[in-house]
Amino acid sequence: MQDKRILLIVGGGIAAYKCLELIRRLRERGVAVRCVQTRAAREFVTPLSLASLSGCKVHEDLFSLTDEAEMGHIRLSREADLVVVAPATADLMAKMAHGHADDLASTLLLATNKPVLLAPAMNPMMWSHPATRRNLSILNGDGVRTVGPGAGDMACGETGAGRMAEPQEILATIEALLGPAGRPLAGRRALVTSGPTREPIDPVRYIANHSSGRQGHAIAAALARAGAEVTLVSGPVIQPDPPGVSVVHVGTALEMLAACEAALPADIAVCAAAVADWRPEAAPGSKIKKEDGGEPVLRLVENPDILRTLATRPDDRPALVVGFAAETGDILAYGERKLGRKGCDWILANDVSPETGVFGGGENSVVLLRRGAAPEPWPKLAKEEVAARLVERIVAAFAMGEPA
Repeated sequence: MQDKRILLIVGGGIAAYKCLELIRRLRERGVAVRCVQTRAAREFVTPLSLASLSGCKVHEDLFSLTDEAEMGHIRLSREADLVVVAPATADLMAKMAHGHADDLASTLLLATNKPVLLAPAMNPMMWSHPATRRNLSILNGDGVRTVGPGAGDMACGETGAGRMAEPQEILATIEALLGPAGRPLAGRRALVTSGPTREPIDPVRYIANHSSGRQGHAIAAALARAGAEVTLVSGPVIQPDPPGVSVVHVGTALEMLAACEAALPADIAVCAAAVADWRPEAAPGSKIKKEDGGEPVLRLVENPDILRTLATRPDDRPALVVGFAAETGDILAYGERKLGRKGCDWILANDVSPETGVFGGGENSVVLLRRGAAPEPWPKLAKEEVAARLVERIVAAFAMGEPA
């Protein structure tokens, strides 16, 4: 990233202190950093700290005659290769989504013609609030990228999603956006499924499983960082929508299949969702009551096999179709059979027995099965690392011309 230029807009949140480390890391890589502070950001980091690390004057005031004479806000918004907002507070995100421009930061964001990366940071309730979710959806639709937030203990004493991404994670995202080799899948389209499906028994109850969607969402994010245009079809999960990804939220297996077919054509399909194998044949329109007498009988019918459907399409089959085999026994034998039966190219087989903690946990241990190749066991890794390693394999496969 030597000689790249970053405009860093520092919002008013306690996570602003992380920007000092981010600036230092960027400068180590030869990146020029100009900083803009909101008025609230001054409560958390000083202009002197930002200026000392960046080596440049910090801009704060939209109506500064000196700043406008030396470098007008329009020029400031256009001379960077990337605009980074960290922390991106709920207020800044709302201003961006609705085109407000009542201070220097929001004016620059409205006036820029350069890519924008947000690192959101806020209280968990603020992050999950419908208004913030709407604003994030608008910004993603406008092409704004995001990194984070993570989950954990917050400065306010609460716990949940809303922690600003760590400087190294933000740096990695910046490198992926600006580095010449950071987008090897540019021009490729990818389809990813994630999470469980819910098959209604009645308006209150449903059949589902313990899938959290963390692995599928991590794969979608990794594909997007590699430059692919990604559609993520997600069942009901609490995972935040990955940055730079078009997300379609569904409930049932039938809805997931319809959304996948609507997302075609695609070059890559990764079916990581834990789709229910069966659904109730019929779901009454009102809640089944115990006092109605007798034990209810559920007649189940088979759900469509989404992986096999995508892998055996005659006309618009993706060039590379990857499935998951979540098993509780001999994962290698089951995975090999599934690879042959489903018609896909690769299978990631993993053990989801309760003692493994895979469902809902942060780690996964998989075996990569490919047609004509020996099984490739991977060590236990964070699900994000599994995603990164899978995308590396996908990039290598396309580079070698392996997919049909």
